[in-house]
Amino acid sequence: MRLIDLDVRNGLVRLREKGGTERWQPITLQLAEHLDTHARARGAVLPTDKLLRYRNGQAITSRRYDHLWKRIGERVPWVAVQGISTHWLRHTTLTWVERHFGYGVARAYAGHTDSVGPATTTYIKADLQAVAAALAGMTGQPHPLAASTEPPWHE
Repeated sequence: MRLIDLDVRNGLVRLREKGGTERWQPITLQLAEHLDTHARARGAVLPTDKLLRYRNGQAITSRRYDHLWKRIGERVPWVAVQGISTHWLRHTTLTWVERHFGYGVARAYAGHTDSVGPATTTYIKADLQAVAAALAGMTGQPHPLAASTEPPWHE
């Protein structure tokens, strides 16, 4: 992620994913502000400068995440025992979103756009506002793009 991929005002981050796809993902306003502050405090100035950086200003690499989880597992034994990782957090988050906001919102939250599976998979979609509502419901923090933090069947 780069400075240009962060929209602090609207609580969005642009994700560049497999297959060259890009999408905007809602994040909390607090996280957006902290990412911006972190990047700028560590030397990011150009729109293409990376957000996540070491203290010396160097941009971190994907290998850093592997090392962080290894270190966390050494200090917090249940993290290692349970196999907690970035992927585990993604899976757990998407399960929560699906259970509280439905399958279509979970697919959109995950960025899934494929139509493999039952024919209805092609038609089950959710917009950015629904994803923002799920984020707000999960974090308890309001989001400027969220239409509502309640699932539609709880009216």
